[in-house]
Amino acid sequence: MQGKVQSQARSAQSQVYVGVDVCKAHLDIYLHPLGQHLRVTNDRHGIQRLKHKLARLDIVLVVIEATGKYHRLAHRSLSQTGFAVAVVNPLRSRLFAEALGTLAKTDRVDARMLAILGEALGPQAKPPAPEALEALQELVRARSAATAERTALANRLKASQTAFLKAELRRRLKSLDGHIQRLAKEIVQRIAADPALARRYEILLSIPGVGPVVAAELIADLAELGCLDRHACASLAGVAPFADDSGNSAGQRHIKGGRSHVRRALYWAALSAAKHNPDLRAFYKRLIENGKKPKVALTAVMRKIVILANTLLKEDRLWTHNHA
Repeated sequence: MQGKVQSQARSAQSQVYVGVDVCKAHLDIYLHPLGQHLRVTNDRHGIQRLKHKLARLDIVLVVIEATGKYHRLAHRSLSQTGFAVAVVNPLRSRLFAEALGTLAKTDRVDARMLAILGEALGPQAKPPAPEALEALQELVRARSAATAERTALANRLKASQTAFLKAELRRRLKSLDGHIQRLAKEIVQRIAADPALARRYEILLSIPGVGPVVAAELIADLAELGCLDRHACASLAGVAPFADDSGNSAGQRHIKGGRSHVRRALYWAALSAAKHNPDLRAFYKRLIENGKKPKVALTAVMRKIVILANTLLKEDRLWTHNHA
């Protein structure tokens, strides 16, 4: 019996959790509980060197901090080799470090905290998104950024008094309009080229209030739609109200977290749906009549839209006004 316990203890000690802090130029790696640090370049050569190192160990989980697009190569390469890889929100890992009393922040410290987080919290390992979806995400984000830039330039044009500056701003706006149109065309073409994405796009467009921009945003940045329950999809979209109670005090609930790009797209969809979607228009009006503030009612419409989209995608059907 004692030998069996000792064998189990040795087995547990041999299991390794890997934390990977990512930047553009390199990866900082920490192996827990071995206490080993490693730095490699953030390219195919460096990641190959990392995989050779990990191949000799009993790796339970690799935890990578999400950093825009710089973590994608490591995530894809390690997953394809067979390692379980979890990508975590940087805020989550920082709060975890502070909860442990680690206030210092360096690349080596962050890598160590990610490895310990992997053992303590066991974040879910997920495969990387398909390359076609990642490309679509880049295009959708680029269009969103270009649209925001156009709004800023248009506002500057309205406030300008100098004729020369006005002419310059008009030229930039004209160029930007062409850029946005080309991005929109490319997004639609890429969605149409993939039968699965094209079907999701068709379903989302059938919802009154959801236009091409919002539908593409939901496809690109909320790919989990159709595979979630109603609470999870609202939480991921950042439109789920969270309780703020303590003792006998019941605080006001507020939305928090979620994906900002998706929430922004849902806001514009809710504005349209509150006018043109018969069901959601009645829902919005009822909330206002019951004393809800317009923004609270609009947030409720946003939540209805994402839950409706999740249901339609799960059932693979178009929206109809009178569904059985």
